[in-house]
This record gives sequence, C-alpha cells and structure tokens, in this order.
Amino acid sequence: KRENRTIRTLNMSQIINLFPLSLYKTKIEISKDDKEIMAKEVFEMEKNSKNPKFKINNLSWTGDTQGYEHLNKNEKFKKLFSKIKNEIINYVKNFDVDTEQLDFYFQRAWATISRGPETIQSHIHGQSHITFAYYLKKEKEDSKITFYDSHKHNEFITGLFGSHTGGRNVLKKMNPLNASAVNIDVEEGDIVIFPSKTFHGTSQNKNVSNQERISLAADVSLFAKDATNLEQFITPIKEWEKF
Repeated sequence: KRENRTIRTLNMSQIINLFPLSLYKTKIEISKDDKEIMAKEVFEMEKNSKNPKFKINNLSWTGDTQGYEHLNKNEKFKKLFSKIKNEIINYVKNFDVDTEQLDFYFQRAWATISRGPETIQSHIHGQSHITFAYYLKKEKEDSKITFYDSHKHNEFITGLFGSHTGGRNVLKKMNPLNASAVNIDVEEGDIVIFPSKTFHGTSQNKNVSNQERISLAADVSLFAKDATNLEQFITPIKEWEKF
C-alpha cells in the first residue's frame, strides 16, 4: 500500500509556471508602396545622422541617438502608427485593464538599421511603460529579437543558468525552465509589444550577407485620465506644474 501511494504521488507531480512574461505579437498589413516610402525615409535619416560618431562597429544604427526620435510625428509613418495605436490598446486589454480610464502617449519613436552581423545590445527602456518593435524590412534569415530573464526565478544556485564558468558544464540542455534568454522569431510586418522594463536586444545575425534589416520602435507612457484615489498611476499632465 505504501508503495502504491508513492507511485500515485509521483504520477501526480507537475510543474506549475507562475508569473509569465506575456508578449503580444501580431502582423500589421501595410502596402508595399507604403513600406518602400517609409524605408526610403529611414535611409534618408541615416544619411543625415546628427551624431555619426555615436555609431559603433557591429552595433545597429539607431535613430533616437541621431536626432530622429519622433517618428510618430512624421507624415510618412502616420498610417502605420494609427494601426499600431490600436494594437497597443489591444495588448493592454489582455490584462483586463480598463483602457477607458487611461491616456496613451508616444514619448518617442525611432527606426533602427542592422547590416550584416550588427546587433542591438541588451537594454531596457526605463523611462516608459510599453515598448514595441515593428519589422518594416526583414529577411527570414535576419536576426531575431531576444528577451532576457533578469529575475531568474527558477535559478536555485546563483549562476547556474547563465554563467560560463558555472552552470554551462552542469546543464545537460537548455529548456524553457532554465533559459536566461529566449529568441522570438519574427517576420516582416510583425509587431511585438512588451513591458518597457523587459531586457531585450537582437541575436547575432547569421545572415552576414544581409544588406539591411529595418525595425521601428517606440516608448509609450500611460497616464490616468482622473488620478483621484489612484495612488500608483501618473496623474494627468494638465494637473502638472512646471517650474
């Protein structure tokens, strides 16, 4: 009887995954002509970079460091951003948030260009709430977007899941329970929306013959329309006092 009880207990064992990071991924349809117009505009921005010395070899060109951080106000991108607004609201609604009580603001928006092995290093957008990456121009073999687990909730030995000198020789293989970084496959026209505080970057581009991969990104902040009795929310801008 004791043996049977043990077997039943083992058969009932399970892994319960808590606190998932939820990414929102969908496709936004834009005409080929509109894509070409926007891509041409991005290349023109790169040509007229305001801070060319900031560009480092093997790192992607990023428009927000080159004087082009308000892409959402550019008329050539208006049609795309009107669709992106809807998807951001849809993303927030998945968490049963009443979006009617919130005002959404684009803080800034910019383009990135990656050629050959160029990457975007792991980073967060600590000054905003929501961030997205939209893929305006991308070949199938171009680098993917990578998300990093900075909390490592399952790491019961410090360094086990990410250290080159620690766990690499102990872990038999990587799986969703021990991975400290996950690559998300994306295609041209895809948008990925996620919390700005999430560490992210791009994987090493294996398509070394790639001429250019263009992605668009933006930082979005959420404000309460009425902050009465809402301690955690940013109050309406109209209530702010500049000094």
